Amino acid sequence: MTSLLKKYDCVAMGGTFDILHSGHIELLKKSFEIGKLVIIGLSSDNFVKEKLKKKINNSFEVRKSNLVKIIGSEVGPSMYEITKLEDEFGPLMFSDRVDCMVGSTETSYKGTKVNEFRTKLGLPTIDIVSVGLKLAQDGLPISSSRIRASEIDQTGNILKNKK
Repeated sequence: MTSLLKKYDCVAMGGTFDILHSGHIELLKKSFEIGKLVIIGLSSDNFVKEKLKKKINNSFEVRKSNLVKIIGSEVGPSMYEITKLEDEFGPLMFSDRVDCMVGSTETSYKGTKVNEFRTKLGLPTIDIVSVGLKLAQDGLPISSSRIRASEIDQTGNILKNKK
């Protein structure tokens, strides 16, 4: 799709992206489909451990490298920036160049919080695009935590040796 057909000048999305899976790929594809420039907020190691209290397998640098590879293979040449997130909103709160946020149905509620804050600052609100959760074979959402627990693989297939 050419940039002339893209609806937004700048789309923001974010996450931990510890173990990239088909749900992440859907979010990335939607972001690049509708945005000329995509800003990807990638949670810092400190933010993940201290604030989110999540267990992760990969460091920030490995996760960033994996994102670059998956964008190259799944999306192709595109304009994007990867920024380090030290909080849950990153550039969404203050950037005047972001005009849309892409999130899953599980995280898109954050866009409402962002717009309330932006309104108080006198900044324009942003559009919120919600992408449905990608489901595994068992009908439950695909997630990095389920993959880490060896319940499913990165495309949602149930692993036979599940304990």
